[in-house]
Amino acid sequence: MRQVSQSYRTGKLALVEVASPRAPSNGIMVETRASLISAGTERMIVDLAKKSLLAKAKERPDLVKKVLDKGKREGWLTTFDAVRTKLDSPIPLGYSLAGRVEEVGRSVTGFSVGDRVACAGAGYANHAELNAVPKNLAVHVPDNVTDEEASFVTVGAIGLQGVRLVKPELGDVVVVIGLGLIGQMVVSLLAAHGCKVVGVDIDPEKVKLALTRGATHGGVSGTDDIVEVVRAASKGYGADSVVITASSKDNGPLALAGDIARDRARISVVGLLPLEIPRKAYYEKELSVVVSRSYGPGRYDSDYEERGIDYPIGYVRWTERRNLEAVLYAIGSGRLDVKSLITHRFRFEDALDAYALITGEGDKREPHLGVVLTYPEHEKRAALEVTGGTTPTVTADPIRDSLGLAIIGTGSFATGTLLPEISKLKNVHVEAFASGRGLSAKHARDRYGKGTVVPSMRDALTNPKVGAVVIATRHDSHAELAITALKAGRHVFLEKPAALNREELARVDAAVNESKKICFVGFNRRFSPFAEEIARTFHGRTSGLVMNARINAGRIPRGTWVLDPKEGGGRIIGEGCHFIDLMSYWAGASPSEISVHVIGPGSGYEREDNVVIGLSFEDGSVGTLTYTAMGDPTVSKERYEIFSEGRVAVLDNFRTLAITQQGKTKTTRALRQDKGHGKELEAFVDACIKNTGNPIAWESIVATTNATFLAEELRARSTSPSEDASSSDDGAHASDGSVAEA
Repeated sequence: MRQVSQSYRTGKLALVEVASPRAPSNGIMVETRASLISAGTERMIVDLAKKSLLAKAKERPDLVKKVLDKGKREGWLTTFDAVRTKLDSPIPLGYSLAGRVEEVGRSVTGFSVGDRVACAGAGYANHAELNAVPKNLAVHVPDNVTDEEASFVTVGAIGLQGVRLVKPELGDVVVVIGLGLIGQMVVSLLAAHGCKVVGVDIDPEKVKLALTRGATHGGVSGTDDIVEVVRAASKGYGADSVVITASSKDNGPLALAGDIARDRARISVVGLLPLEIPRKAYYEKELSVVVSRSYGPGRYDSDYEERGIDYPIGYVRWTERRNLEAVLYAIGSGRLDVKSLITHRFRFEDALDAYALITGEGDKREPHLGVVLTYPEHEKRAALEVTGGTTPTVTADPIRDSLGLAIIGTGSFATGTLLPEISKLKNVHVEAFASGRGLSAKHARDRYGKGTVVPSMRDALTNPKVGAVVIATRHDSHAELAITALKAGRHVFLEKPAALNREELARVDAAVNESKKICFVGFNRRFSPFAEEIARTFHGRTSGLVMNARINAGRIPRGTWVLDPKEGGGRIIGEGCHFIDLMSYWAGASPSEISVHVIGPGSGYEREDNVVIGLSFEDGSVGTLTYTAMGDPTVSKERYEIFSEGRVAVLDNFRTLAITQQGKTKTTRALRQDKGHGKELEAFVDACIKNTGNPIAWESIVATTNATFLAEELRARSTSPSEDASSSDDGAHASDGSVAEA
């Protein structure tokens, strides 16, 4: 299928051919019939991408600070690589469309193949022939609403949410500042509420248009005295509320809103502008200001948007999905006319001409408002497999002395960390790239290989040249994908964790034992040169090690998929496995006993992300894992201290290693942080080609993974500061007397 893509580094736009995405389990696959280019928002994105690196930095000082902090913490070479990878990632454009349902995910009800739908969401409702959309970002289209009209649904919902926030009442005087596409729709929505609407813009033609769409008064900013226009419309009282849909580099619209508002009026900010509130007017009138969050409640909530968990209507009447439905109802009932806002139509294959229009390139300068892309109706495609099906029967036909790989999952970790290291290996050829979203897979193929882009791993496994798969997807898919690949006779490189629960791990274990293939889990830190040096330092010891691992993990937003027990498994299972494996490597033994101490008192958030895990190992070594999200992010993320028999090793963030023995300290510093990703991939590839067995004993992987399950169970049981928990090889014991089998 084809999709509009932009390079964030150069700003270049392209209509690219990519693999079709798959319908998510809680979403639908939509064949696009019409999509709306949001001239203001998308022009801003395009313009930013075209700017120089310095200009980008000036536009986003918040991101610059993050880069500087990362550089101080992890080193400038590592940070440079990360920034370069981010800049090279393509941007999908578009966020409002209408089309037909082509597939329905296994967990979705209420949609059927062939249904007409309107869809919203950047990254979901793209300018593309096919889109995978979560169910809460899709709504049915009434029969009396055309596809072109329905493609306005997202922009309409943005405007509607801005209207709802000022709580308009019949007879209110409401001023709309900024009469672009959203502003014109806001004028109509307010008129439908029975409000007296005043439209304000710097463009006289847009003011005239607003007067035909329900505005009772209009003013041209810079020409008319807007204060007097509003006084005339409000009998001298001022506006009951103001909706700012303009975008501006200064706070001029906010200052104007303060001047025209009545005492204790409400102001809703929809457009992008500096939130520098002029104190005098706002203080004296005690004005209320609220920044509208896009389409409504649910926006930026992963549980709502990605996982399909709705808010009860009794508590949240107007969610973003219900706002989308309300916009379509307003269009269908004639209260919201969007057809007259369409100034240009382009065929999808001419999408680049449409962007030349909105950015004013070359001879394309002309007035525009609603720019719609129309898509040809395609012949019915063969249904893409969402889940289930039989394991591919094509067996691997490896090339002598080299290994064919399939990359499953082409997100930021795969493209920023794994693929750069894979590209350095001479005995590897990447045969296939698969991703839930075809654009990232195409980008990975173009940058790192010459293989094919395929919709799923099952398609990759039909290629006999694929001898191994690299799985770098979200955690909840790891076990199932690994089992499928192993049963198909392929070696597996599985990014951690190996599984999210004991049942999944048992099934992976059975597949490993049955297939006799390598299942390597990405415990990369043991392959770091500094980690290997520490192992050599304590080689030959006769007593156990005392190990301290301090992880300054940093906070991640609530709702992030990593924290979801079913999708990411939480931070102990999802990330803590790294540190338990590293201590197991240094000890040369598996954990035999675990205790978990949870911070308290505090919120559930703090108690999930701040734990101290005590570990005893089969060789007599002991370790302490302090995992915290409460530290300053400029402090190094990882620090390890290892003691035994008069020797001490201190490893700081894989950049500095100090080894002290016999009163002398040898300190080694690395120019570039090396956490072992390159060496682990090299070890995996060599093991697959030479058939020398798993570079990490599978039994050790199982033991580490089970240790994280037990630690997470004990953490969850510790419901107060006094309820710390511990376990041994005959069970896990919490202080309340409960037992969890190890």
